[in-house]
Amino acid sequence: MAKVFAKNLSNKQVMATDGTELGVLNNIVMENKTGELEDLIIKPDIGLDTSKYQKDGQYIIVSFDAVSAIKDYIVVDKIMAKSLAHNSL
Repeated sequence: MAKVFAKNLSNKQVMATDGTELGVLNNIVMENKTGELEDLIIKPDIGLDTSKYQKDGQYIIVSFDAVSAIKDYIVVDKIMAKSLAHNSL
C-alpha cells in the first residue's frame, strides 16, 4: 500500500468491499514500539447494523488488517472485519 499521511485520513469515509458505508474514521490505534497500525476506530453510519462488529462505546473497531485500499474512501474487507472482531473477543 502506498504511503498516506495520517492527516489525510482524518474524517475519511470507511466503506466495505461490498459498497456498504461503515462510517467515518475517528481515530487509529498504533503499536507504540513498532509503529504498526492495529485498528481503525470508526463512528458508524446511523443505519449500520453494528451487532457483528467489535465495539467500544459509540464506535466500532476494525482491524487494520482488513484494509484493502485507501483512496477517496478507506476500503475494508467486510467479512474479514467481522471475523477479526469475533476472534478478538
